[in-house]
Amino acid sequence: MEEKLKQEASNCIKVVLFGPESTGKTTLSRQLARYYNSVWTPEYAREYLQDKWNNERKTCEPKDLLPIAIGQIKLENALAKKTDSVLICDTDLLETKVYSETYYSGICDPILEKYALENKYDLYFLTYIDTPWEADDLRDKPEERLSMFNAFQETLIKYNRPYVLLKGDKKTRLDMAVKHIDELLNRKK
Repeated sequence: MEEKLKQEASNCIKVVLFGPESTGKTTLSRQLARYYNSVWTPEYAREYLQDKWNNERKTCEPKDLLPIAIGQIKLENALAKKTDSVLICDTDLLETKVYSETYYSGICDPILEKYALENKYDLYFLTYIDTPWEADDLRDKPEERLSMFNAFQETLIKYNRPYVLLKGDKKTRLDMAVKHIDELLNRKK
C-alpha cells in the first residue's frame, strides 16, 4: 500500500492550492492550467466523497482517508507525466492530513502522515477565506472557516513548506500566483 502513496519522479514544477473548503482552489487551479497550457490535478476527495454521499448518504469517515490519498497520488503521478513545465495540484496529502487532524480529534493514519510529509512540492498557494462561501453536499463548516484557515497555515509553517498567501478577487489571486510560478520556471531554465 505504501508504494501507492509515493510521488513518482517528474521533470515539472509542482504547485499546490492549499486551504479550507470554498476558498477558490479549484477555480484557480483551472485558471492556472489554462494560463500555462498545462494540466491540473483535481481534488480526488470530491469525486470519492460525492459518490459515497450519492450512494450511501454518508459523509467522510477516517477509513476513507487512505483511499482518498491513494486516488490523489495516482492522479498526480499520471498527470505529472503529461507536462514538463508546471503541474497545478488542487490539493495534496498534507491537506488530507490537516482535514484528518481537524475532523478526527488530532488523529492521522501514520502511513498517510508519512507520505504527506515526504512528498515534495515547489510551492504552496494558501487560499484565504475572503471568497464567498458556496454550499454543496460535501462542505460542512461555514462557521469554522477562520479556524480551518489557521490550521492550514500552521501546518505549512510547522513543516517549513514554502508558501504564498493568496487573498483578493480572482484576478488578483491569478496575477499573484502567475508571478510566483514564473519565478520558479525562470529558475528552472
